[in-house]
Amino acid sequence: MPNNNFPSVNTLSKSLVSSLIENAVPLRVAVSKLPNGTTVVDAGIKAPGGLEAGRHISEICLGGLGIVKLRASTNFENWSWHVDIHTSNPVIACLASQYAGWSLSHGEGKGAFNALGSGPGRAIGSKEELFDELNYRDKADAACLVIEADTLPPVEIADKISEMCGLAADKLTLIMTPTSSLAGSVQVVARVLETALHKVHALHFPLEDVVDGAGSAPICPPSKDFMTAMSRTNDAILFAGQVHLFINADDNDAEELANKLPSSASGDYGKPFGNVFKDVGYDFYKIDPMLFSPARVTVSSLKTGNSFHAGKIDKALLNKSFSHKCG
Repeated sequence: MPNNNFPSVNTLSKSLVSSLIENAVPLRVAVSKLPNGTTVVDAGIKAPGGLEAGRHISEICLGGLGIVKLRASTNFENWSWHVDIHTSNPVIACLASQYAGWSLSHGEGKGAFNALGSGPGRAIGSKEELFDELNYRDKADAACLVIEADTLPPVEIADKISEMCGLAADKLTLIMTPTSSLAGSVQVVARVLETALHKVHALHFPLEDVVDGAGSAPICPPSKDFMTAMSRTNDAILFAGQVHLFINADDNDAEELANKLPSSASGDYGKPFGNVFKDVGYDFYKIDPMLFSPARVTVSSLKTGNSFHAGKIDKALLNKSFSHKCG
């Protein structure tokens, strides 16, 4: 049975979704309704969106369990603005909500809609096996899903999501964030902590021992070329993302985890993500899954008070990625 002691990510993020809609004009997003009553927020397809919209949507993605801020740093000569993330419920916020694990599709051929869904609605409707491992399912009277796509969703997608969530379609909000947009690039880079948690899970480290976490990564310049935009959002994390995890573990386990977490521990590390993707014939499943993680990590043991550091910031690769078109 799901553990009901965890907070409801949809209930906690409900006020954030309402705030996004109420402040649509200053945030430069567009709000509309599908024929079935589902609310759609366009944060970069036809509406311009922006950095603040991306920051706001990032907090929604975390299920109302995290804080996301924009910050300037003098440590990066050319790319000074960063996204900072913190959550005291990293497993639920990152894996049960923020992780883009819900595959959504409708139609065939050129007119097909294919995208990944993230955000609190996953915890209600997605059939991912991950939720059984987390022992978590959410119940709420409304749901929100963030979808990375450059076209507005067909009503059939909303019908499918509402059916799987067991909610009326008018209780569903879909937030659209293209990777090539400002809001989209911010909300992807804001996944820096989530990539660390996902790798912690892939390494079979006990998730219940992860107590707290924070992360930071530089904001990348968007590109209208999808491959370049995708490469830059990934590279912001792979080459310059930083994460600090606080865990209930002894020094040996903390040090081992730290050494395995950075992106540089992968054999595919060393060039912009777009080039890696091209080299494997654009077959995502041929890329080493251990590549997707922050550049530099610190793991602190709450049992001993000792911390372990691993990985590196690679400004040269960051500059190469952010300054040139992919391929």
